[in-house]
Amino acid sequence: MTIGNRVFLKRPAGNIALLKEYEHLPAANIADTMNRIAVLGNGIKRISSPQKPIMAGFAITVKARAGDNLMLHAALDMAGENDVIVVSNEGDRSRALMGEIMVAYAHHMKKIAGIVLDGPIRDIDALSVLDFPLYATGSNPAGPFKMGPGEVNTPIAVGGVAVCPGDLIVGDADGVIVIPLSDAETVLDKAKEYAKFDASKVDAAKNGTANRQWVKKSLDATGVEFIDDTYR
Repeated sequence: MTIGNRVFLKRPAGNIALLKEYEHLPAANIADTMNRIAVLGNGIKRISSPQKPIMAGFAITVKARAGDNLMLHAALDMAGENDVIVVSNEGDRSRALMGEIMVAYAHHMKKIAGIVLDGPIRDIDALSVLDFPLYATGSNPAGPFKMGPGEVNTPIAVGGVAVCPGDLIVGDADGVIVIPLSDAETVLDKAKEYAKFDASKVDAAKNGTANRQWVKKSLDATGVEFIDDTYR
């Protein structure tokens, strides 16, 4: 087996019905139920304009050589309707990993759920208004190489978070969450309950019934000194 230059054609299978339920949950609610540590770094942001507010799909992972998209092309040919392609790029920002042509193929022909790149795109004018979930670190006019090596459907790290093949990927305007496939059902139940609780807190903030006593208690617990004077 050629480590560093291989494509796994199979990955763990996910539950489509469960996936569809995630399409109604904000990323922030999911993040809060996962102790706020499964969120991709905020350098990766949505740069397109999808009409559907929440992206949800199963990860096809790509470990790309810096500035090279050969393995991204391989993943694109493998991907299907409920998949999100997630690309690790060794933190490189020197050249775009894809542009309008590849994204058009992903969206119109493959009909995948979305793309998450730990790197730039190009053709930003066209892609920024596209009705398709596309996340990237920004834009760069320099195009990618197509020489490899790399891997598809092996564990990767993107935005400071581990992503395994088949993991559930959820994204909205706030950013992207990674949910390990084995935890997806448990997280879903917790996130649905938390979404209701969060909505009640919004209502309380609007109607003046919010309980703010916790602020003073937390400050006291940290030993904050309150000084009834001006700073000199």
